[in-house]
Amino acid sequence: MNTAVLPKSVDEVQKWLTRHGFVNQVKLLTDSAGTAKEAAKVLSCKIEQIAKSLIFKTENNKPILVVAGGENMVNLEKLMEIVGEKVEKATADFVKETTGFSIGGVPPMAYKQKVEAFVDKDLMEHGEIWAAAGDPKAVFKLTPDDLVKITCGKVVEIE
Repeated sequence: MNTAVLPKSVDEVQKWLTRHGFVNQVKLLTDSAGTAKEAAKVLSCKIEQIAKSLIFKTENNKPILVVAGGENMVNLEKLMEIVGEKVEKATADFVKETTGFSIGGVPPMAYKQKVEAFVDKDLMEHGEIWAAAGDPKAVFKLTPDDLVKITCGKVVEIE
């Protein structure tokens, strides 16, 4: 893929993947994949194969990444137990500030700062999954094992 034509945020994701030895290629879409439902429709896959990158904020302003399966909701009580402190959904500004990406296109990696990560165990049941690549119209395909490697995440039950 010619990365010269990619939007800046998408190019950053592709370069990160390449730099870290992953052969995954970012795919630009004609329609938005900004939500799991939209992504599944555009990619003609099950919604369970969509890896949503959700940013949370601890009471100490530490960002936490949860990569959730498409239809799964994060149980905040369970997440607080896992993290060991109070956690809340991050604002759009906090997400942009800590990751460098806007909501709707947040990839599971390539952030401005180190982020502790947790991967939804339900994603591990699929041979291939899709994640956002820096823009609502950009995605990349990967395996659940690659997702764990990319995020340095711990596999947990989030619901």
